[in-house]
Amino acid sequence: MLRRFLLIAFIALLAVPMAAQAPAGWMVRLDRSTNAQDPDDAENLQFMTMGTVFHVTGGPAGTFWNDANTASGDFTLAGSFKLMKPSGHTNYYGLIFGGSNLGAANQTYIYFLVAQNGNYLVKHRAGEDVHDIQPSTAHAAVNQPGANGQSTNELEVRVAGNTISYVVNGQVVHTTPKSGMSAITDGITGIRINHQLDVQVDNFEIR
Repeated sequence: MLRRFLLIAFIALLAVPMAAQAPAGWMVRLDRSTNAQDPDDAENLQFMTMGTVFHVTGGPAGTFWNDANTASGDFTLAGSFKLMKPSGHTNYYGLIFGGSNLGAANQTYIYFLVAQNGNYLVKHRAGEDVHDIQPSTAHAAVNQPGANGQSTNELEVRVAGNTISYVVNGQVVHTTPKSGMSAITDGITGIRINHQLDVQVDNFEIR
């Protein structure tokens, strides 16, 4: 049965000087840069919905979720990510799953992201610690910006039995067993967009 969570209503631009705001039901956790060599390009994160499209312009990095959007057992998590313009250097964006306590110090989730240079990565976050499941890796399936500076990548995480498949534009780019750091796939799903990016997200769904 298809359970589709369209990002709708509340057509407004929300500036976030101290803490991100979001449309009803959605929450945002900011990760401000502490690296003087790689600062956020703006203090505020701009966040809005336009029909079914979710639009983020940074500012700082952010994790976005709705506690109602959970997945368990076998499932596919999907979203279409359109990079509106490149950032000044490589930054990543994509899906999160297996989330819990996302607003707390003991947050945990797995994230599957792509970047404008054609790379993808898979990581596990626990509190402030981040562990590689698959380090940043180039793959031809990841679309890079064209002459107009834009690119669209359809991302999926497919959990089936003891296998997790990571999919870009219909092509499996990586698989892991449902064990080790990637054991906890049940939980909250959402989106992560790193700093200095302008990204639109459509067709976010769990099925």
